[in-house]
Amino acid sequence: MSYRSSAGALAFAVALTTAFGCARAQEPKYPNWKGEWDYINPRFGGQGVKYDPTKAFGLAQQAPLTPEYQKVHQESMADQANGGQGNFLDHAKCIPGGMPGMMAPNRMEVIVTPETTYVSAGSDLRRIFTDGRPWPTDVMPTYQGYAIGHWIDEDGSGTYNVLEAETRGPFKGPRAYDATGLPLAFDNQSIFKERFHLDKSNPNLLHDEITTIDHALTRPWSVDKTWRRSRNPYPAFSRITCMEGTNDVVIGKENYYLSADGMLMPARKDQPPPDLRYFKQTGK
Repeated sequence: MSYRSSAGALAFAVALTTAFGCARAQEPKYPNWKGEWDYINPRFGGQGVKYDPTKAFGLAQQAPLTPEYQKVHQESMADQANGGQGNFLDHAKCIPGGMPGMMAPNRMEVIVTPETTYVSAGSDLRRIFTDGRPWPTDVMPTYQGYAIGHWIDEDGSGTYNVLEAETRGPFKGPRAYDATGLPLAFDNQSIFKERFHLDKSNPNLLHDEITTIDHALTRPWSVDKTWRRSRNPYPAFSRITCMEGTNDVVIGKENYYLSADGMLMPARKDQPPPDLRYFKQTGK
């Protein structure tokens, strides 16, 4: 190869490297979403976990359920009025609430990396993959689903300010929006579309605009969940799991209650005791 050819090749390689380096330098930066985020969630009395934080839980959520799933919800609340758990039985056993219930934590942490954004909500963890991967074809059912997202620099500031994500199943279930057993479809094929972004007027408010698409609904159901960044520089992220605080004991399909003295007791009036066929029966 001649000197002129070698010099030309070298110049081309340098130009290509420089152009690639400039392109990388111009890539937007990732936002500062560090710290503890506390859920803005008026209680309205009763249970705090609900899909729409601006409304009370249960019927007040005004969920656009199909007639079939309205009946499921009514039966769940009727069972709970009699001491049972209804459609909330699995969560009473400390099985994870899954999506979208897991996005109603009292506090959460958002951990941003170039390839994956992690949402840590108590003992639940979500992974939102932002590395450009395609949807997998062999997903195992999970409670949190499989999430793929992408970052957007909407205002051209040079910093990403919106994370859009889509979460698909198959999910494990049954799942419920709240403790009344407000149901998602039993086929566990929900789709959730989200837009995470800071409030335009307050960088210490984080929004999760989430839309649920589900066969138990007559239309997509959208809400805006909001968190406020804690000023505590040393957040005390919860390490308590459901099993540490529950007094519910599920045997077979029946829910019982553990009394303060550690004895099994009925959860509802005239509830039969569990089947003791595998225990040696003592004579009276």
